[in-house]
Amino acid sequence: MGYPSATLLVGSCEPFSGKSALVMGLAQQFRNRGLPFRYGKPLATSLEQQGQSETLIDDDVRFVGEFFSLPETALLPSLQAIAAPTAQQQLLTGEQVAAPQAMAALAELIGVAEGITLLEAAGSLSEGLLFGLSLPQLALGLAAPVLIAHAWEDARSVEALLQAKALLGDQLLGVVLNNVDPNQIGLLRQELVPAMEALGLPVYGLLPRSPLLRSVTVGELVQRLGAEMLCCRERKDLLVETLSIGAMNVNSAMEFFRRQRNMAVVTGADRTDIQLAALEASTQCLILTGAADPLPQLISRAQELDVPLIKVEHDTLTTVAVIEKAFGHVRLHEPVKASYAARMVAEHCSFEQLFERLGF
Repeated sequence: MGYPSATLLVGSCEPFSGKSALVMGLAQQFRNRGLPFRYGKPLATSLEQQGQSETLIDDDVRFVGEFFSLPETALLPSLQAIAAPTAQQQLLTGEQVAAPQAMAALAELIGVAEGITLLEAAGSLSEGLLFGLSLPQLALGLAAPVLIAHAWEDARSVEALLQAKALLGDQLLGVVLNNVDPNQIGLLRQELVPAMEALGLPVYGLLPRSPLLRSVTVGELVQRLGAEMLCCRERKDLLVETLSIGAMNVNSAMEFFRRQRNMAVVTGADRTDIQLAALEASTQCLILTGAADPLPQLISRAQELDVPLIKVEHDTLTTVAVIEKAFGHVRLHEPVKASYAARMVAEHCSFEQLFERLGF
């Protein structure tokens, strides 16, 4: 059986809006329907696993390929990588807007193939402009429809979507609202979604806020903090969902820790009482700040309980700032998060009308 061909762009108005979760959910929908698909990011944002290969394959693309067992031919290479050095080089060439050349190269990569070509755009409406690879430039150059993932806070969140609508016109097929307060989903569905659709913003789904999807691995925290793991190095894949600061007295700390789950606890290296209390709670890692060295009995107890012990050079405030920035900003490179994202999209989104508009 043959399939029609289509290109679908997934983008966002602002960074960290849940594009990765939407991509995983769409890819699973394609797989469930038996639709062949290819995936790529024209502008690479993560190349930590690039190695020596001359082909520019974004880490997200590699992960999706591995997760869905896609053939190499289904993984589209990126045209450019966004980073300070590449941006400076592009700026100095004097060819800041290279959209025609970029579109020609991208169209050649896409070629003529059955099924869906799923392309993930950059993290905002403006990111990639320097390379001719912003979301509006891609949509115009490829004449491709767009689906936007957008983090929802309140009714003011619609303004960014109206800006996207003004730039994309009828090529904006609709939006998926992400990070929605579960208590507000009923109100959104009954009142605000119809009002948005009246403005030309079809809503295909409402994804509730998820601590798991906002979580970060212990290994990611170690990398971001430039920290040293003192024990349990094999536990880098543990997922941290919440952050607690051990700056109170031990009795208050124990009561507070009991109410938390899957937490990273940040405390001074000299607060052995707090450290031992944290180890007995739902702690995924214990992060020690300050110049003091932890006591041997603390390391021994952490090893017994399989709780990674991490030592950082930063002070507590700096450490907390780095960790808070990490939450929700980490890609879905863990299978458990990717599987959960796909299930969330399947449960809370309906793409029948989207697929009809794409010709499937």
